[in-house]
Amino acid sequence: MAGFFKKLLQRFTRRKVDLDELEESLISGDVGVRMTLQILEILRAKGRSLEAEEVVDVCREEILKILPASTPALPEFPDKPCVILVVGVNGVGKTTSVAKLAHLLQRQGKTVMLAAADTFRAAAIEQLDQWAQRLGIPIIKGQYKADPAAVCHDAWEAAKSRGIQYLICDTAGRLHNKENLMGELSKIERVLGRKDPDAPHETLLVVDATTGSNALVQAREFQKATGQLTGVIVTKLDGSGKGGVIVSIQQELGIPARYIGTGEAQTDFEVFDSKTFAESIL
Repeated sequence: MAGFFKKLLQRFTRRKVDLDELEESLISGDVGVRMTLQILEILRAKGRSLEAEEVVDVCREEILKILPASTPALPEFPDKPCVILVVGVNGVGKTTSVAKLAHLLQRQGKTVMLAAADTFRAAAIEQLDQWAQRLGIPIIKGQYKADPAAVCHDAWEAAKSRGIQYLICDTAGRLHNKENLMGELSKIERVLGRKDPDAPHETLLVVDATTGSNALVQAREFQKATGQLTGVIVTKLDGSGKGGVIVSIQQELGIPARYIGTGEAQTDFEVFDSKTFAESIL
């Protein structure tokens, strides 16, 4: 969403803001229908013509009201691994985000293990294995088409025995076969729950900022499948990604952005900050 409000300012410079045009801009920026109508209602209530700067200020204020003031840190336990389940459709950067999150934790001095539980795609196992070798992070993997729940079970056992602080599980994303996806995720949760009643402690959905409203649809489906999405990782915010989906997912589903990916490098990944986000969109 970088530069989104800047484009608004440029569009309405030297003339009064047309609210119909503004509505079109907000919707195309993936802010969501609900937030768009909310902003327009406030602006119309002013009962007068508006300058671009005033409109941008209202937009920013309303967006900041929706977004959490701060992003909570991942939990950490003294005697067991914190289990993070990462979900999302194929093609959004899920496996890469798993590796980047692991690297971020690694840079914070934490110990991390990866579980290659996306056994539906042989390429996903190979990709995560390559990342693990590059980062020097242990990985537990199974064969292609192996039981993902069994992979997560073995990974939990290994992480527990080695005193690993964070276990990140990459999972398959097959929204075209929702019944199988739900069954697979439920089984993973049940198996992990036998090891630790509170596991998984975090379930993070990866969405691609460039897919717009499709990301909101995916969030709805995975929320149904898991029943416990705790946050969103938003990828491709390095230019083409509008980022408005962060606002719409938070407002529609109450699921906060936790991390953002802003580039190809392994360090182009950071904790989401609402104030920085609101400033960067101008």
